[in-house]
Amino acid sequence: MRERLKRSLSGGLMLLLLLALLLGVTPALVGAGATHVATWSRVDAFGLIGLGVAVGLLALLGLAGLYIVNPNEARVLQLFGRYVGTVRDEGLRWSNPFFTKRELSLRVRSFESAHIKVNDIEGNPIEIGAIVVWRVTDSAKACFAVDQYVGFVQVQAEAAVRNLATHHPYDAHDDHTMSLRGHTDAIAEQLKKEVQGKVVDAGVEVVEARIAHLAYAPEIAQAMLQRQQAGAIIAARQRIVEGAVGMVELALARLAERNVVELDAERKAAMVSNLLVVLCGERGTQPVVNAGSLYT
Repeated sequence: MRERLKRSLSGGLMLLLLLALLLGVTPALVGAGATHVATWSRVDAFGLIGLGVAVGLLALLGLAGLYIVNPNEARVLQLFGRYVGTVRDEGLRWSNPFFTKRELSLRVRSFESAHIKVNDIEGNPIEIGAIVVWRVTDSAKACFAVDQYVGFVQVQAEAAVRNLATHHPYDAHDDHTMSLRGHTDAIAEQLKKEVQGKVVDAGVEVVEARIAHLAYAPEIAQAMLQRQQAGAIIAARQRIVEGAVGMVELALARLAERNVVELDAERKAAMVSNLLVVLCGERGTQPVVNAGSLYT
């Protein structure tokens, strides 16, 4: 089932026409028939009165066909259970009085999912929640393809969040692994596509989906914090060592290039050791002035 747009008549023109029939034509016909009851044949007089009453009843019935469509809203029309079409023209509109007119909002909506406890791909228990921004694009599917489309979207979004969390680690130990914490934009795009695939049958478009809450479960939060701190220290140490080795290589190359001093293998080893201690140490070093010769 797909949405079919249906044309509707202007409610203002129909209101004027129905009021004219109800307040002008009907009293005129009934009054003319009642005035000529004695002079006309009774069939003609009472027929005129009946016609006036019928016009009045039709005008009253026609007033039931008036309805208002607000901006970013739609009215889903049904005739005795059969889907007729959808009216999106805003303002005062008029359609068949026998149509059932169901109001449906087309505005952008959002909700925050519950904080779900789930294991990531490494088996670590985490808590995760997301914010989903969505809107209805197909009123027929929203009304007739699913039952209570709002609840359907929320349930499917939570299922997508749970599935996403089980396919990625909370935190990555290298630059080649997509993690929930380290690749927020890529994870948000993947979450949006997954939610969209689950709610397309409800005539819903997902505007944005993004993780709003992400944390380790309380029972392992302290251990994971220590693990993250240790990982950060190791990563920092690796970068410091890489930089120190580069500086030592540069220093030895410049000394050899400019013939400042010639060092044998033992003196080079000592110099490398001293430079690494100075560059990699956590505390400041105390300089020692060599007052003797190079070998004493």
